[in-house]
Amino acid sequence: MKALLIVDVQYDFLPGGALAVPNGDKVIPVINKLQGIFPLVVATQDWHPPDHGSFASAHKGREPFETTTLGGLEQILWPDHCVQGTRGAAFSEDLDMNAVEAIFRKGLDPAIDSYSGFFDNGKKKTTGLSDYLQGKGVKTVYVTGLAADFCVAFTALDSIGERFETVLVEDATRPIDPEGFGKMKSSIRQKGGKIVQSAAI
Repeated sequence: MKALLIVDVQYDFLPGGALAVPNGDKVIPVINKLQGIFPLVVATQDWHPPDHGSFASAHKGREPFETTTLGGLEQILWPDHCVQGTRGAAFSEDLDMNAVEAIFRKGLDPAIDSYSGFFDNGKKKTTGLSDYLQGKGVKTVYVTGLAADFCVAFTALDSIGERFETVLVEDATRPIDPEGFGKMKSSIRQKGGKIVQSAAI
């Protein structure tokens, strides 16, 4: 079975949000259209506590987009975003959620960040997404959402690592940094993933 995975289409990643992805809102009509093709649709949701260690505000004297170490890993410091219970953490009202069967929250542990929808960045804890998909008999995962070069790409790589056939839908995602996304696309292809346009699905 094939599943559509919608990654983090939340207000803080959309224009006007705390960590806005350029043209991030353009993915929503594409994702809405795709949903009717798939028998299973699931979503991830960035869901940080207010004191999350990935926030620059949690590190005195540090500014967003500087780097530090968190959970033993190199960490980009982000503006406060997707704080639990805030509007910024909510899914866009323009995103059709009626077909979404399950939502997997990530980034809850303040001591480590979690780009991927499958694991935290240190792969210490699972979100349960892989077991859920396997339990549904899913063989192929189509990955969409925001942001292409971070949460979407890391989710796609972990999907490959979990032995799902993995397809990134390029026009259903947008990057923060196009150059960084180019490198991530190369990595996804090298590991056996595919990158397609929605019209080809």
